[in-house]
Amino acid sequence: MITLLKSATIIDASSPFHQQTKDILIVDGIIKKIDDNISKKKEYNILELDNLHVSCGWFDTSVSFGEPGYEERETIQNGLQVAAKSGFTSVAVNPNTNPVVDNKSAVEFLRNKANGFATNLFPIGTLTQQSKGEEMAELFDMQQSGAIAFGDYNKPVENDNLLKIALLYAQNFNGLVFSFAKNKKIAGEGVANEGINSTKLGLKGIPALAEELQIARDLFLLEYTGGKLHIPTISTEKSVQLIKDAKKKGLNVSCSVAIHNLVLTDDELHDFEANTKVTPPLRTQKDTKALLKGLKDGTIDIITSDHNPIDIEHKKVEFSVAKNGTIGLESAFGALNSVLDLETIIKCLSDNPKKIFDIKKTSINIDQKADLSFFNPEGNYIFSANDILSISKNSIFLNKKLKGKAYGVFNNNQLVLNL
Repeated sequence: MITLLKSATIIDASSPFHQQTKDILIVDGIIKKIDDNISKKKEYNILELDNLHVSCGWFDTSVSFGEPGYEERETIQNGLQVAAKSGFTSVAVNPNTNPVVDNKSAVEFLRNKANGFATNLFPIGTLTQQSKGEEMAELFDMQQSGAIAFGDYNKPVENDNLLKIALLYAQNFNGLVFSFAKNKKIAGEGVANEGINSTKLGLKGIPALAEELQIARDLFLLEYTGGKLHIPTISTEKSVQLIKDAKKKGLNVSCSVAIHNLVLTDDELHDFEANTKVTPPLRTQKDTKALLKGLKDGTIDIITSDHNPIDIEHKKVEFSVAKNGTIGLESAFGALNSVLDLETIIKCLSDNPKKIFDIKKTSINIDQKADLSFFNPEGNYIFSANDILSISKNSIFLNKKLKGKAYGVFNNNQLVLNL
């Protein structure tokens, strides 16, 4: 297959063509020519789109699909199509399936189901058996089968010694350990950020302390054990500072932030809309400002959609009993592009996650594999139900104003567009 991209503005700091508008010729999945004007030929598949921008493929490090066990929420096949049309060439899939991904057979199932798609699927294995937090899972076996990290999705490691042992053990094979930042005793039965809004609305609060106390513990353990620790989806100002201080000490810690925690605050709760019920909860304007600053100064490494499809039976219910989670792939770029500059977005969606998860990164250059995301950073629109491609419709960004859209991807010698 020969594909010609016309007038594409290249956003790739590692490329000699960075911030230049060029034609790009792709032959059998490899970039063969980049020039000001490449002549069209009848055998070429021509891609000409309004204000086309192209970057190295985006990698979402926290995606849930449901299959196996919760196919009514999302299937692997449809989920990977949604990811591709949303601009993602790679996704790391959480182990919160039924059964959970806690052994090599479960890892191999996911990888086999994902063969042949434009978007690559990288499984995350559980840290503990059955994700119960009691006994460590078969980490090395899962890594040998293709798992790229280990963590119990949205569940904290309550046993201090278990996390200590996991960090020590994983060093034998350079494994990456996740620790979700939530002290369950402090959080209690809370359903929203503890503050003025939760008090006004009569909702049980989750203090910022519940996250920060857990991060402080995790960092103490990491300092003792060594190893690689990833703290997913942080949400508070103090959390940013704790991780910044740890990095200054030289600890091998990375972290991510969910897009909705960058863009929205707990002011959204006033309608008791269950789609705004997420983990960690929406915080305050002060927290979102600190998170955005943490991205720009390099404290926060990764941005994720934290895409978590939930079926209508578990969302169209009273706020306090609704399941946590929002879908986020389809709205990811438009939401991010409304609060961040392109350079930071690409760095935190592509460069940093590939480095931290040890995924080979390409460059937009001649003789490199074409692993590309397409987007238009201009144009405002209201995100509506028609923009949702997922089986589940629980989007926190419904009826929100977004800026710019993803056009799709080229990866694995496949072109997938959302036009």
